[in-house]
Amino acid sequence: MAERLSEILQQEGEPVTDLEQRAMAAALVRLGEARTPEDRFAAEQMTLGQRAADVVTTSVGSWTFILVQSGILAIWLIVNSVAWIRDWDPYPFILLNLVLSFQAAFTAPIIMMSQNRQAARDRIEAIEDYAVDRQAEEEIEAIQTRLDDLSGRQWDALVALQQEQLDLLRQISELSRVIHQRTSGAD
Repeated sequence: MAERLSEILQQEGEPVTDLEQRAMAAALVRLGEARTPEDRFAAEQMTLGQRAADVVTTSVGSWTFILVQSGILAIWLIVNSVAWIRDWDPYPFILLNLVLSFQAAFTAPIIMMSQNRQAARDRIEAIEDYAVDRQAEEEIEAIQTRLDDLSGRQWDALVALQQEQLDLLRQISELSRVIHQRTSGAD
């Protein structure tokens, strides 16, 4: 495919520059190897802890979790407030505070692990975006150079054509003057 593109560009009359060849090669590589950071991370082997951190972060950060936890807390509060005889966690609900503290103590570091993995993913994506932007910039510059070159050649051709037309108009004018002199002098 790169050879075909080179042939098309060479048909314009100018050889393909090194920058143009690099731009074509980069475009073809990107077409063949377009992989996102998510694809790369999905292909890498995650440890059990990393997978667990992602699962916990996904579930803890959902409305389902919030609603289920709110339901459990409401039941806990109602059961302990109404059941005066068996107050296993009387007001101010010290055991409930202990359970929630344990949950927060374990959930926060797990969420941080998952966020660290996401930050690494974002960092790789930013590096790749920068590389693609730089490559696109080089390709645009190559295309602009090529267009300027083609435009310049067309402009030169138009100027040469206009010069030929002016020369022809001068010849026609000179011939008209000569014919006018001969026809006006012969009468």
